[in-house]
Amino acid sequence: MQFLALIYAGEGKDDVDMETLISQYESFEEEAKNVVLGSNALEAVSTATSVRVRDGKSHLTDGPFAETKEQLGGYYLFDCKDLDEALLWAAKIPSARYGTVEVRPVMLFD
Repeated sequence: MQFLALIYAGEGKDDVDMETLISQYESFEEEAKNVVLGSNALEAVSTATSVRVRDGKSHLTDGPFAETKEQLGGYYLFDCKDLDEALLWAAKIPSARYGTVEVRPVMLFD
């Protein structure tokens, strides 16, 4: 089964310096290489643009959909036998120490 682990954290709220955090992510990725199908980090929330279509017209807004204390910073796509295994891997993501990792099954269409 595939699960998406969405990583949310406050920008600039890391609990270690950036060099250490990158090293921790590299270690996690090496450990999780057999279950990670893909991953990406996202640029700062200040680079986001939200799109809404109402009555056939596109409306663009600078920034994310909602203002929150934590922003989506990246994700991992896991291939795991079940939700329990995906949650174990999500708990090992370095930002889980000070942010939130949301784990959701990927919907499969027949």
